[in-house]
Amino acid sequence: MKELHRTEPEAPPVFLAGIRDGTLSKTEADALTAELGGLAETLGLAVAGSETVHVRERNPRYGMGSGKARELADRAVRAGAECIVFDRELSPSQQRNWEDLSGISTMDRQELIIRIFASRAKTREAALQAELAERLYALPRLSHRYINLARQRGGSYAARGSGETRLETDRRFIRQRIGILKGELAALGRQRQVQRRQRERQGTPVCALVGYTNAGKSSLHRVLTGSSVAVEDKLFATLDPTARRISRPDSGGGSRNLIIVDTVGFIRRLPHNLVDAFHSTLEESARATILIHVLDASDPAREVHTKTVMEVLRDLGADKIPLITALNKADVLNPAETEALLEAYPGSAVVSAKTRRGIDRLWNLIEKKLKL
Repeated sequence: MKELHRTEPEAPPVFLAGIRDGTLSKTEADALTAELGGLAETLGLAVAGSETVHVRERNPRYGMGSGKARELADRAVRAGAECIVFDRELSPSQQRNWEDLSGISTMDRQELIIRIFASRAKTREAALQAELAERLYALPRLSHRYINLARQRGGSYAARGSGETRLETDRRFIRQRIGILKGELAALGRQRQVQRRQRERQGTPVCALVGYTNAGKSSLHRVLTGSSVAVEDKLFATLDPTARRISRPDSGGGSRNLIIVDTVGFIRRLPHNLVDAFHSTLEESARATILIHVLDASDPAREVHTKTVMEVLRDLGADKIPLITALNKADVLNPAETEALLEAYPGSAVVSAKTRRGIDRLWNLIEKKLKL
């Protein structure tokens, strides 16, 4: 019998480094580290180990004391990790210092999320937005990619000047590429504005589904619209707003058109470069007639997730838009948990996109807000 060989590459092992300082409780820090593990797995990485470090001493070299940094680096190496992933932003110099200390590569939360967006981009706009975020992130870190920064391209010493270094050439290229990407995204943004103005002239109300990543927005969008939107149990399964026009009965016995939009999920500590790159996409929430906040009712961190969503909506200028809370994934709750949720979130709809439980109540709330 022939021996079978694996053809799929094994997932690279990584070590997760959570950081707890004076601004976070142990529970919050552990939750963020666990969420970091979910992000790593979404990117196809294998978690070889993790530790949440309580940082009392702020050393600019590592972001923690040198002794604690050596302990963390040793644990990552002993775990067989090929990379340390930090649940905080690292400066370019800190990233280099950690790599020198541990002898393996390092990555921060920003880079991890940006890589996920780049890997999951399916449309041209999403790909452009993800590339822009990658370029903006990479630009200040270029100098650490080169050991010998004196390598020259062109020029003749003592004749025409020393020419451009490789670093200068790459910086110039990235800046030029950033300009091109911003221009293309601006053009797509103008197209989106035209579409929005057409909807506004037609008087078609827009309901935008917003919420924390993996709360079940795409599943609920599929139930409400009868569409075949892709649904995956992964973080950031949706990067592009997906709009579907449907017809609903109105109070006069006729019908009225309605647009329901599925939007990109939010997450704690969303990188600023991604917010900037995806601004036109995120604006879909700010232009909606009503917002449906989809919340994972089974998630113990739902209050923290709600706070994150409200902060992002406020930053987008969408916090004044009428909002309905849809407590999704209710099929995994018992009656006592359901009753407690209704007390905690009065006026909400407890729903299950999987079993269609509570969908009629959600429609009633939507129609009341829109006065159909």
